[in-house]
Amino acid sequence: MARDMIRLTICIALVVGTIAMAASGISSAAAQTSDDNVKEVPINFSADELDVDRELGIVTARGNVEVNREDRTLLADTISYNQKKDLLTASGNITLLEPTGDVIFAQHLEVSGDLKNGIISDIGMILSDRSRVAASGGRRIDGDLELRNAVYSPCNLCPEDPDRAPLWQVKAVKVYHDKSRRIIEYSDAWIEMSGVPVFYTPFLAHPDPTVDRESGFLAPQVGASSDLGFIAKTPYFLVIDDHSDATITPVYYGEASPGLEAEYRQRLYDGKIDLDGSIVNDDTEDLRGHMNAETLFDIDETWRWGFETKLVSDDTYLRRYGFPVADDTLTTTLYSEGFRGRNYARMEGFHFRGLEQNDDEDATPLVLPLASYHHVGKPDRHGGQYLLDASMASITRSNGADSNRLSLHPAWRNRYIAPRGDVYALTVKLRGDLYYASDHVPTGETNEFEGVTGRLFPQAKLDWSLPMVKQGHNFHQVIEPMTSLVLAPNGSNPAEIPNLDSVDVSFNETSLFNDNRFSGVDRVDSGSRVDYGVHWGVTGKGGGKTNVLVGQSVRLRDDDTFNEGSGLEDQVSDVVGMLKVSPKNYIDMTYRMQLDPSDADLRRNELAVGLGTRSLKFNADYRHLDALGSSEFTGREDAYLGVSSQIDRYWRFSASTLQDLDDGQTRNVRMGLTYEDECFIANTEFSRSFFRDRDLQPVDTIMVRISLKTLGNLQAAVF
Repeated sequence: MARDMIRLTICIALVVGTIAMAASGISSAAAQTSDDNVKEVPINFSADELDVDRELGIVTARGNVEVNREDRTLLADTISYNQKKDLLTASGNITLLEPTGDVIFAQHLEVSGDLKNGIISDIGMILSDRSRVAASGGRRIDGDLELRNAVYSPCNLCPEDPDRAPLWQVKAVKVYHDKSRRIIEYSDAWIEMSGVPVFYTPFLAHPDPTVDRESGFLAPQVGASSDLGFIAKTPYFLVIDDHSDATITPVYYGEASPGLEAEYRQRLYDGKIDLDGSIVNDDTEDLRGHMNAETLFDIDETWRWGFETKLVSDDTYLRRYGFPVADDTLTTTLYSEGFRGRNYARMEGFHFRGLEQNDDEDATPLVLPLASYHHVGKPDRHGGQYLLDASMASITRSNGADSNRLSLHPAWRNRYIAPRGDVYALTVKLRGDLYYASDHVPTGETNEFEGVTGRLFPQAKLDWSLPMVKQGHNFHQVIEPMTSLVLAPNGSNPAEIPNLDSVDVSFNETSLFNDNRFSGVDRVDSGSRVDYGVHWGVTGKGGGKTNVLVGQSVRLRDDDTFNEGSGLEDQVSDVVGMLKVSPKNYIDMTYRMQLDPSDADLRRNELAVGLGTRSLKFNADYRHLDALGSSEFTGREDAYLGVSSQIDRYWRFSASTLQDLDDGQTRNVRMGLTYEDECFIANTEFSRSFFRDRDLQPVDTIMVRISLKTLGNLQAAVF
């Protein structure tokens, strides 16, 4: 029965038994029905023409045929379905849509009614991640796919010449896509770059696009070092469960004993655990290694606790074996903190490990415990707010002053905007600090002090500002004079109080109007003073901006609170200022300065400039900082120069250098060239470090990284 150009939809309920499969594979007659273990599996047909031979049980559909069974869809020009054998035969513009998002194209196929078993010829596939597969033929085996003479590539084809070989592709005699294991395996495979074979392997495998994480070897890393010799790393990634994994990396050193690196990660409903470390059986130092750990756990809706540690066997291990070093001091912290409403509390302990040669372990403090509590009250009927800061700290060391402190700092503040636009803010504070100190030698004395000391320090601060706005035709301008009057007693830093957390002071435009210019608690900004400054800002209609802030502080009487060189040691402070200019997106300049008004000497002079766009951009930073009296900071003058270019859509280049202008030496040099597209990344980087410390000497490094999408990274390095 034929009906031309009439779309029919027929739902046929079938009884399909267990499918017997021959050991030699699936053929057009290899799927048979059984009277045992039956189930109803509906097939939905949609076509322009439909013929039904009831005697033979064959349904033939022609023209825009669509077959749906369970969660798969088959499209073709012609489809013939044998009900008795549960066999589908399709030809012409075949498209099979998989539930995973994969799309299969072919010219001819014979497949079982559930679309899971059969033979396909001239096959093409687009995987869910837009990767492409093509083959001369293949078989479906229980939903898995076996291909012959196949080609795989995630690279896009050239729009002007689609027949041209992609940037890279994998060719193989046989490819097997195991859906249950979610892996694609290649036999007798070779990798081609722009159609040229560059690498052969008898076996290659990678996860299919449905896999987020899969156990297996990662791309090896090889290189050479002037002191370690040839280096080879082969990481193995282990998926432990849905919430945890580990990476284990054996390391071979040509001129040293083998090593081992490891990383462990776990994510929990109420926390996380991150661990990484390494170990090397060094010929001169026996076992050397390091460990980093970070944990965080929720206790309840209010409280959580965590642990962070950085441990190392010796000072130079991290730099010698190529691990990143962000600071010259490693810190271990154990803490617990709570948040509720307008309250915050934290208790913690600190252990420090210095990596510099002159660090004295006996003088390094152990901070345990350090507890703090902060409360911000609700506004009262006058608009004011009560605040409370409380803390306690115990700082001990083998050689040096010990300090045990209990502090209570209540305050009240209010803000008022006058009818003409004046902004007033009043803050009243009372600081109470009680100390028990031992092994402390007060400034100017020779004998150690041990006993109880403290202070009671009241302070009142009135801030005033008047923002004045002018709206121009092409700009928006703000001029805002600002001043603060601070009233407080002088001499509120008894020599018997050890100064352990307020040694260095950074005086700039950000701290000019602070109540206390010290970063810690052991010292207070005593005495009465007046702070004043002016802010000017212009915003152009096209988005350009310019901001300037200049200010100064004047004490009502002399005070010896601050160190020489801080800019605050005299009755009249240094002048601090900031200029930031961004007229367009391609220009960005920030300048900061600290000027001694007595001799016009620049104690702080910082300039950062960015010029250009992504096509070509220059960056330059200059810093000059004077030494701070008795502080450990000895001053700095250096310059950073960098250039980067997004040459085109795929290529980018960068180069930089850091120069120490104090001693006229180069600290480091870096250059890099990168190619990146949708399926391939190649990066070449040259760097030279001039760092010297005991067994560490300047090192040259050339690093080459190659990343093939879905296959992993190939990396080589020469030191």
